[in-house]
Amino acid sequence: MKKGKKLYEGKAKIIYATNDKSLVIQYFKDDATAFNNQKKSVIEGKGVLNNRISEHILSNLSQIGIKNHLVKRLNMREQVIKLVEIIPIEFIVRNVASGSITKRLGIEDGTVLKEPLIEYCLKDDKLGDPLIAEEHIFAFEWATKKEIEKVKKMILRVNDFMIGMFRGVGIKLIDFKLEFGRLKVNGKDEVILADEISPDTCRLWDSMTDKKLDKDRFRKNLGDLIPAYTEVAKRLGILHEQSNVSAVNVTKLSSVKRKRK
Repeated sequence: MKKGKKLYEGKAKIIYATNDKSLVIQYFKDDATAFNNQKKSVIEGKGVLNNRISEHILSNLSQIGIKNHLVKRLNMREQVIKLVEIIPIEFIVRNVASGSITKRLGIEDGTVLKEPLIEYCLKDDKLGDPLIAEEHIFAFEWATKKEIEKVKKMILRVNDFMIGMFRGVGIKLIDFKLEFGRLKVNGKDEVILADEISPDTCRLWDSMTDKKLDKDRFRKNLGDLIPAYTEVAKRLGILHEQSNVSAVNVTKLSSVKRKRK
């Protein structure tokens, strides 16, 4: 597969064309951003870890019938994915109140919700990804009622699976962001899961200590991201090397070992 011209560059990833019009290459950057791009940094190794973690989660979701855009991981930083038309909505799934909702509603951080809460944000960096209602989605035809109903069912299945997966390795899934896209299948649009699922897009707390293992470490100046992201990868069984090896070297070693098998 030949890597072609750059089609799109976002805050955390770059999309490249390939010689197959139905497939693109997704490259994971080391850029870290927060507060609508007001806080920025480059953290060496972040893209490598997010690539590996997202591949692991999306592959497991495929096994339980959640269709998504992942085809395969190419290397340390790149994946081959299906080209989809992204629905311009960010779907926020909350199991525990944290982050922006606590400020908006005066809810105590860490409040466990009785059932998952799904919020919608318009995917528009210039507008600051504003919170919207379902009525806005239908009024402005960003998605149909049928699509949103399907998405909500998929979200609840993804949430159930991920809660169990992370609980099994001593991590609480606080909240996370999902994106979906339309894929042409036999001339009709099919909605599938897209983007990434990683510590960049999830809030993950250690089950015993509530230590943050996600991008809040960058947002709140809690310390280096890399050890936290590496810890998530190790608990998920992606990295097996000794902890005294640096995160970037760990991922390189793991990649080499896979190729030799």
